This record gives sequence, C-alpha cells and structure tokens, in this order.
Amino acid sequence: MSQLVSIAEQGPDAAREALDACIRAGGIALFPADGLYGLACDPMSPGAVERIHELKRRPPRKSSAVMYFSPLTMRELLPSLGPQARSALGALLPGPVTAVIANPDGRYPLACREDPRRLGVRLIDGPLAGARHPVFQTSANVSGSEPPGSFAEVDLELVRSVDLAIDGGVLTGEPSTVVDLAEIDPFGRWAILREGALPEAEVGRRLSDVLS
Repeated sequence: MSQLVSIAEQGPDAAREALDACIRAGGIALFPADGLYGLACDPMSPGAVERIHELKRRPPRKSSAVMYFSPLTMRELLPSLGPQARSALGALLPGPVTAVIANPDGRYPLACREDPRRLGVRLIDGPLAGARHPVFQTSANVSGSEPPGSFAEVDLELVRSVDLAIDGGVLTGEPSTVVDLAEIDPFGRWAILREGALPEAEVGRRLSDVLS
C-alpha cells in the first residue's frame, strides 16, 4: 500500500518532505506537476527507472525529462551550457516548458537513453517547489492512455503500485511545451518539438528578448 499525502489536507511542506524522502529511499512517487500528474524517481537509479517503465508498460529506450523543483539544484547544469542556453533557460523556466539542452557531459544517461548528447529538463513552480532532489520524470499514465490532469483521473492500479502518491487536486490538464535549445549555442537555433501550455508565440517572444 502506497503512502498517500494530500496537499490540501496536510500542506505543501509535508508533500515536499515526503517526496524528498521517497526519492532518497529509491522509491517511486506519483506527484502533481504543473499541468499533469507524473511519476518520479531518482534519475541515477537503474532499478527505479526500470520500475517506472514497467508500470507504464513503456519501451525503456524512450527518453524522459529530469525535473527540478529548485533553481539552486538546477545550477548543476550551468557549467556545461553556453551563454545563450543559460539565458534561454532563465527566460522560459520555471514554467510549463520542457527544455531540451545540449548535454556534453553526458549527465543523466537513464533519462537521455539513445541520445546522451541531449537532455530534457524541467523546473516547475507550485506547492512542491523547493523539494531538494532532481527526479526522473514522466507522465502518470499507462502508455497509450491519456495523461491525467487530476488525482481522481490517475489509474487506480498506478496509485496502488507506487511508494508515494501526492494528491494535488485538479491541475490545468495541459502538457508542457517542449522546446529544443540544443543548438542555441552558437547558432541561435531553437524549435518547438511539441506545443503545450506555453504558446509558441510566447516562447518566441521570450527567446527573442534574450537572443537580440
């Protein structure tokens, strides 16, 4: 039986502490991101990552993102990024964006999978902001089904199978916008790989401000 924490009833501090404890222990957490519910684990734990793929019935070769809940923890990425990539991340995050960045140091290979030169990263706001550990993150749904935008929509079998389930109520139901920044240094190139909660026009406006 998984541990259940309700943000509405127990508060965000209890949810953040439970999330950090679960990740430290090598467990799997079901949690509210900004738009959809996700599954999370230690991005350096092969066993935990494999367990997520099994729960989702998802091909293990498919890449995932690494999610941060604090700008301080995300600073680990900065030494390997060029100046335009750093500025672009500052313009887009935190928010409903997955940024695909160049990964010359080969960080988090379990998330990168077949292309270790590129890494998807997220930084979100909300009640879990401030949690200490970056996580391997993917949507909380069985492969092929719709990702849930509320705790009530999460597959009950998934809720029972994880080590921690955090109830954050109803979210926006929108996925993140995926923005490819891997060639923003030195060429200034970027592209939308998936449209989502942040409109393409707004992405363009923010990036034009930092690239001009």
